[in-house]
Amino acid sequence: MNAPLTRNAWLAFTALLASTGTLLCCVLPAVMVALGAGAALAGLVGAVPQLVWMSEHKGLVFGIAGALLAMAGIAMWRARSMPCPTDPALARACTRLRSLSWVLYIGASLAFVLGATFAFVLPRLNL
Repeated sequence: MNAPLTRNAWLAFTALLASTGTLLCCVLPAVMVALGAGAALAGLVGAVPQLVWMSEHKGLVFGIAGALLAMAGIAMWRARSMPCPTDPALARACTRLRSLSWVLYIGASLAFVLGATFAFVLPRLNL
C-alpha cells in the first residue's frame, strides 16, 4: 500500500547521500584549509583517497547528485496527491513517510546548493 511512498523515501535518501558526496568533495576541504587544518586535511586524504577522485571529477559527482535530486523530486511531486489508507495506523505511517521524504529532499537540496557554491561559484569570485 505504501510502496510508492517508501520508494520516494528511498529516492530522497539516495539523493541525500549523493548530495553529501558533493559536500565531501568540495566544502570539507575548503573549510578545513580556511580553518588552518591543512595537515588534518592531508591526513584525511591519506586515509580516504577517494576524496581526491571526487574532487577531480566534481562535474560527474554533481551531475549524478543533480540527476538523483531531479528523479526524487519528480517522484515525490507525482506522489503528493496519492491517497493514504483508511486504516488510522497506516494513514499515520503514510503521512510520516511523506513528511520524512520532504525533509530528506530539502536537506539534500540544501547540501547540493552549498556544495555547488563552494565548487563552482566561489572559485570564480577569486576570494
